[in-house]
Amino acid sequence: QVQLVESGGGLVQAGGSLRLSCAASGLTFSTYDMAWFRQAPGKEREFVAAILWSGGSTRYADSVKGRFTISRDNAKNTVYVYLQMNSLKPEDTAVYYCAAKVPTTTSYRAWGQGTQVTVSS
Repeated sequence: QVQLVESGGGLVQAGGSLRLSCAASGLTFSTYDMAWFRQAPGKEREFVAAILWSGGSTRYADSVKGRFTISRDNAKNTVYVYLQMNSLKPEDTAVYYCAAKVPTTTSYRAWGQGTQVTVSS
């Protein structure tokens, strides 16, 4: 059974930090590119950060560059993907989703249920 389970969301003051985690199991996720997306109320889902299957390359949305860091741990049966979020801003408030895709494709096919991040001003 394919599962992506996010955790680590919560309420934090502006300027604070949170670390999101995603546990991916059920497929050989060590060979999948992984990413974080987010969706704020009334807005479309947007890309936040991505990391290649090998962990050798990362990419970030301009809005989070220098503040967020994506990383991964390719354990044997479960892959863990992290999003370290520093210097949080109220505009970072959203539901954050973990996603996975086959490296040779462009579409993310596996998604988690999301974790809420709320940044107060």
